[in-house]
Amino acid sequence: MMLSRFTLKHIVPGAVKVPDEHLFELPEKVLQFGTGVLLRGLADHYIDKANRKGIFNGRIVVVKSTSQGGADAFEKQDALYTLCIRGMKNNQTIAENYINAAISRVLHAQRDWEQILSCAHDQGMQVIISNTTEVGIQLVNDDIRRHPPVSYPGKLLAFLYERFKAFGGSVHSGMVIVPTELVPDNGKKLEAIVLELAHLNGLPEEFMEWLEKYNYFCNSLVDRIVPGSPEPAQQAALEKEFGYTDALLSIAEAYSLWAIEGDENIRRTLSFAAANEEVVIMPDIDLHRELKLRLLNGSHTLSCGVAFLSGFETVKEAMDEPAFAAYISNLLSDELANGIPYPVEPQVAAQFGQSVLDRFRNPYIRHYWKSITMQYSTKMKMRCLPILLEYYERHGRLPGLFAKGFAAWLYFMRVREKEGRYYGELNGQPYEVTDDMSAVFAKRWQELTPSELVFTTLADRSFWKHDLSLLPGWQDLVLQQLEEIMQQGIQLKPSKKRVIN
Repeated sequence: MMLSRFTLKHIVPGAVKVPDEHLFELPEKVLQFGTGVLLRGLADHYIDKANRKGIFNGRIVVVKSTSQGGADAFEKQDALYTLCIRGMKNNQTIAENYINAAISRVLHAQRDWEQILSCAHDQGMQVIISNTTEVGIQLVNDDIRRHPPVSYPGKLLAFLYERFKAFGGSVHSGMVIVPTELVPDNGKKLEAIVLELAHLNGLPEEFMEWLEKYNYFCNSLVDRIVPGSPEPAQQAALEKEFGYTDALLSIAEAYSLWAIEGDENIRRTLSFAAANEEVVIMPDIDLHRELKLRLLNGSHTLSCGVAFLSGFETVKEAMDEPAFAAYISNLLSDELANGIPYPVEPQVAAQFGQSVLDRFRNPYIRHYWKSITMQYSTKMKMRCLPILLEYYERHGRLPGLFAKGFAAWLYFMRVREKEGRYYGELNGQPYEVTDDMSAVFAKRWQELTPSELVFTTLADRSFWKHDLSLLPGWQDLVLQQLEEIMQQGIQLKPSKKRVIN
């Protein structure tokens, strides 16, 4: 039996929370650009929970913008999907299963553009959400009169212009727009792009005034690991337990956060926040951004090379090894928490750091270290460099555990080019590296000694915007750590350790 609105009546509530029939009659209030698992596991879940409590009372029209993949599963399952939440919270095991009924329909931008524009004529539409990846929020000289425009900002502008025309630029026809792309100040950046596109498309001044005065672009930050579809054995076990098949079934960790910059007017429109303590609406979300970026993302970046070179495949597997668990725990508490370039109360940083460790130990999430290494170099610069500089400025000494992670990144980037792709080698086996700096490191490792490579990398102002070779003692410490890795491997004594070549 496949999950669908028709088969809901045959599903026995208990193992999974089944939506009530009245939820399907709720009006459409949200236009969502993106069909990915992050939105389904976060924003769509919050809206579904609020609808069940009679608070938000609105459904979501989802726009599929890319040509990759189809929406057949959404159509066959009447846009229903199962979300399985797994993890630990306050030392309690969380295992919850929901059939989500928040999505009313999924439209293809290429095929259904007129239907998408018709949503702009619906007075009940209040909110626009997006997750189009970081690439989505970029200025492209787009023609909004195309069907559809090429870029996400172009599609958004076309929708807003249609709405302006539909309601004559009325005060109450503006939208609350909340991007969730992992871009700093994503709302303000998206707003600037949309305004520039409006000028490039020669749109009238009356529209420009309406766009700026009555539409609200909110910076936001999302934080939840949503790996997506479980592995086949787990999928089969869950479907057997639930009594139906679900091509959209997804797993999400128990921890979640959606921080949104906004005032009371924004809070009233995003009323689903009242049903979800994980949705935080406040005038300034910088604290949440810094904690996530430095403690969660920073610890991921500084430990992924260490873990991968040690022979661990998943985060949970590494956390089961006492030596690695000690490394990452000390890295968080002693170095990262003491180098956040933002005023943070020690107890707040400690509490967040503990939640990070709990998430790393989650036995239900198979989070692969290899996937964390994607765009490793950029992550090192954006997430970790400010911590290094702040730590040294604040304490006058160098962070040794940070140096181990930094050196592991350099060794991980010991790559060679083959048919346009770049590969490292571990225990005689190649691993592919996805990193914009791959060609640079392939050349450095081929032409330079380790000492020269460390100096050249640290002194690369075009990359860091700083000359890190001038940081007293840093070059020597990183070189020492790198040479130890080259000679001995990572010294964390994992039970199954790979040989460093």
